[in-house]
Amino acid sequence: MEANRKLVASILTRDGYLLEFADDGRAALDRVARDQPDLVLMDVMMPHVNGFDACQALKRNPATRLVPVVLVTALQNSEDRIRGLDAGADDFISKPFNAHELRARVRSLIRIKRYTDDLDTAESVIVSLALTIEARDRYTEGHCQRLAAYASALGRYIGLSDEDVAALARGGFLHDIGKVGIPDAILLKTERLTRSEYDVMKQHTIIGDRLCGELRSLRRVRPIVRHHHERLDGSGYPDGLRGDAIPLLAQVTAIVDVFDALTTRRPYKDAVPAEQAYEELASEAARGLHRRDLVDALVFLGRRGRLPRHDSTEPGLQSA
Repeated sequence: MEANRKLVASILTRDGYLLEFADDGRAALDRVARDQPDLVLMDVMMPHVNGFDACQALKRNPATRLVPVVLVTALQNSEDRIRGLDAGADDFISKPFNAHELRARVRSLIRIKRYTDDLDTAESVIVSLALTIEARDRYTEGHCQRLAAYASALGRYIGLSDEDVAALARGGFLHDIGKVGIPDAILLKTERLTRSEYDVMKQHTIIGDRLCGELRSLRRVRPIVRHHHERLDGSGYPDGLRGDAIPLLAQVTAIVDVFDALTTRRPYKDAVPAEQAYEELASEAARGLHRRDLVDALVFLGRRGRLPRHDSTEPGLQSA
């Protein structure tokens, strides 16, 4: 093992890479979690935790799953490579090393990691922008966080996949991102909007869709951003979609958005108790605005204390 380390170091340090080593699989997991490297070269045969299990652990951890992992092995049979792929390995390098192959694979995977980092950074900027927009209006403070919590709780209860639940959480934060393009005179108006002002406000769904459109990491969130104001009977906006043409995640977000609007104080209305909000949602479902089963699921969670709660003592916040 020591000879392999020295060989890898002699090959990669020439290209300017900074290398760190761990003595076994357990130490490798600790070091990756602590140092967040750009790439992990991991021998399959390691003490304590083998390379397959260590790779799987890294890929299951949200904090390290995007770090490329290359399994280094003298094993040549297809079963071992399949096992490595199942564990989440991004590539393999066979021993004895070919210096040109090693350098090429490292360059390729680090380039991909840089692209991933850029995407994550861009998404973080958009999330920060969404929270900044919310902070402009004290009456909507906490709205994004509440929607993310409500929507993901409802999504889990109705059996959506982990990917869809994660999209609902992101959508909660980003659903109103398009309000960055709405003038303050309309966005912060304390009286009810005029018809023409409301038409301007409705553009936030289209603006938000465009803002998210360049990020592949937000492709599951875009339908939420664009369609969370659609209604089953076609009376919503921006596209007047009807029934199942409205994406399910957007329907879930629409329902919790109405619930939060009802149970929080706004400049033009007081907050209502949760039970009254449930009745109003049921009435809207009866009029064909929402799916009744989704409304019933939200009510079930709320009445059994399974929706996140928030402080009702501050403006804009009401116990759910």
